[in-house]
Amino acid sequence: IRPMKESDCEVACQMLNKNLSRFFLAPRLSLDEFKHWLLPRQGVVYSYVVEDQTTHELTDMVSFYSLPSSILGNDKHRTLRAAYSYYYFNNKTPLITLMTDALILAKRLDFDVFNALDILDNESVLKDLKFGIGDGHLQYYMYNWRCPSVKAHQVGLVLL
Repeated sequence: IRPMKESDCEVACQMLNKNLSRFFLAPRLSLDEFKHWLLPRQGVVYSYVVEDQTTHELTDMVSFYSLPSSILGNDKHRTLRAAYSYYYFNNKTPLITLMTDALILAKRLDFDVFNALDILDNESVLKDLKFGIGDGHLQYYMYNWRCPSVKAHQVGLVLL
């Protein structure tokens, strides 16, 4: 696994769009949108790819973004550095392995916590990776979209 480069974007965008097409509610990103939202930017978004050792083709991608929070009333700690699971696709690497790699990479970048929603295929790995269940429910309101109720596992849209 290595940080994604701009030269990876065209193939990674195609593979991500193919993966997202399985979901009832998901974006279809143009190459420019993919670069804007997923090219690594220190302190903002971190994207990694897995490249086949023999063919040098991209097989998998995982990403997370940074959303720090201020800690009030604590003299020792001022900021909670939170990483949030973002977009991914996996063709050869099992999802649990890819997400484990993301957790390790986030820890190496000094994040304090790693959050993930129960959307995409996340639910299949969250329990095994010892994620705690949050105390709230995230509700999407799609302005001016006629959209029926959708179960979490049918959602492939991650909002920032």
